[in-house]
Amino acid sequence: MAEQSIGRIFTQGDESSGLLVAWWEALEGSRGERASLRRAAGPAEVAYCAPFHSLLAKLRQAGYPVAARDADRLAAVAGLAAHVRAHAAGAAVARQMAAAKTPGAGARVSGLRFRRLMAVADRDELYPLLLRVVRLLDGTVNLVDLARAVYWWNERTKKEWAYEYYAAAPSEL
Repeated sequence: MAEQSIGRIFTQGDESSGLLVAWWEALEGSRGERASLRRAAGPAEVAYCAPFHSLLAKLRQAGYPVAARDADRLAAVAGLAAHVRAHAAGAAVARQMAAAKTPGAGARVSGLRFRRLMAVADRDELYPLLLRVVRLLDGTVNLVDLARAVYWWNERTKKEWAYEYYAAAPSEL
């Protein structure tokens, strides 16, 4: 097993993305495990759930050196993934937020809610806001893009999302 670069985790085409999607698909067959993750109020509670540790073990076995200090980031990914009903591969989450539910309607995630999301720096504050976004998108989310953003939430991620969101929803300016 070769050591993988932690800097690539959850990037499109990386092995970690496939491991995440396979883990998420396996949750469908284990409703009790999915429910335990869904009941968790945040990353700290997700860390007490066995399915999270299954994902952590799979990534470590594949050579991703997820350190204990980074486990909270992965817990946030696992908790939010449990709320995703359908993986919309290829669609950026920010573009999904900007898309109208019906023709002529505003963005699924309003400009005000999006700006509040962009103002968040702390992952514990981020978790409930992204949970609300997943619900506003009816659970159909690009799981890999969501995982990448949550795991690497920083100014670069926020800027990328802003470019994507406002390119798709100029009416939300």
